Amino acid sequence: MADKKTTSFLELINGETPVLIDFFATWCGPCHAYSPILGQLKSDLGDELRLVKIDVDRNEALCQKLGVTSMPTTMIFQNGDMKFRAAGVQPIGVLKAELAKLSA
Repeated sequence: MADKKTTSFLELINGETPVLIDFFATWCGPCHAYSPILGQLKSDLGDELRLVKIDVDRNEALCQKLGVTSMPTTMIFQNGDMKFRAAGVQPIGVLKAELAKLSA
């Protein structure tokens, strides 16, 4: 039986609108540097993107299931499928290029 967090996660990623998930930790320096980049991305794309931040320390089971071992880790999902995954801070241009592939 899936737990509530897993069920909520599956519901979250199963939409047509791309979902960018930022797996972060409050104690992670690069994660703090990444936050303004993601904020700008969301500002630029508006409703074309759902941005979700997941604290790895509060969601250990989900992170383990997805193999998140470094922070920040970025994943982009659409229609329940992972379309992009990268560890470390990603430039906004890389993220926009990956998201553009989904609407092409």
